[in-house]
Amino acid sequence: MYQKLGASIVGAVTAVTLLGSAAMADNWRGWNIHVDGYPNTVAMDKFAELLAEKTDGEITLQMFHGGTLGNQSDAIEQVRLGALEVANFNLGPIGPIAAEANVVSLPFIFKDVPHMFRVLNGEAGQLIADGMAAKGLVPLAWYDAGARSFYNGQKPINVPGDVAGMKVRVMNNDLYSGMISELGGNPSPMAFAEVYQSLKTGVVDGAENNWPSYESTGHFEVAGYYSLSQHLIIPECLCINSDVYNGLSDEMKVAVKEAAMESAALQQELWAAREASSREMVEKAGAITNEIADKTAFQEAMVPVYEAYLSANPDLRPLVELIQSTE
Repeated sequence: MYQKLGASIVGAVTAVTLLGSAAMADNWRGWNIHVDGYPNTVAMDKFAELLAEKTDGEITLQMFHGGTLGNQSDAIEQVRLGALEVANFNLGPIGPIAAEANVVSLPFIFKDVPHMFRVLNGEAGQLIADGMAAKGLVPLAWYDAGARSFYNGQKPINVPGDVAGMKVRVMNNDLYSGMISELGGNPSPMAFAEVYQSLKTGVVDGAENNWPSYESTGHFEVAGYYSLSQHLIIPECLCINSDVYNGLSDEMKVAVKEAAMESAALQQELWAAREASSREMVEKAGAITNEIADKTAFQEAMVPVYEAYLSANPDLRPLVELIQSTE
């Protein structure tokens, strides 16, 4: 009897030990919408490599690129629910979920990309991060997504009136729809994967995005006019599920954060090079690009967008003013 009981106890202890060892090796899954070779894709793969290295293999990450596990809206919910541990998201679709994150989607709120990073690395950035964390998404690092500009297949855009009557694809966010409406256009929210065919068939007349996205998706083939309005400078985040992050030891949090920050440094370096090469590539292919010397008229057209936003979110006025006052 004693021998049988002893054997049972030994077996139970062994099983618990094995389960404990297995539990210590966390196998994470990550999502990214971008294609192979894209700066974000390379950076996320580097994050996975650094994660295993800095945690001595206690955390591993399998990346799924190209939106293979669903579109961005689906993936955001998967990370919030914990079905995915980490992902690379644009803050645009996060805005309707976390009000603080939505301020970066106000047209022309950032002076330029360096100003955006100064904001994100300061007090305003921490307020945005806290708001996102409360909704299940902890930003580990900020990725560069450049400035977004208009493109279409009809004509250059130089003044707001050139947008009038155009059907323009936007991400699913009321601020973007409001922006297009104030310019006299017709906003058409749709998934990123649908844009090429929609441009080709005339479902939409134009869209707006950064140089690498315009090039890598082939949108320049069906919308050959790219106008440098630079109306939106929206960062991307490397985000982790809040519960997963909060469940880490302090030592593991440091390791995860370091891996993320190093991946962001790589992404920003690759992004700068990719922006230049993407512009050169599409221009050589025949895309017609134009600078907009004076954006004042576009900025003035956004006053109703700001007024409506701040009227609906008066508690966020200090955050907007903090961003605008950041040098």
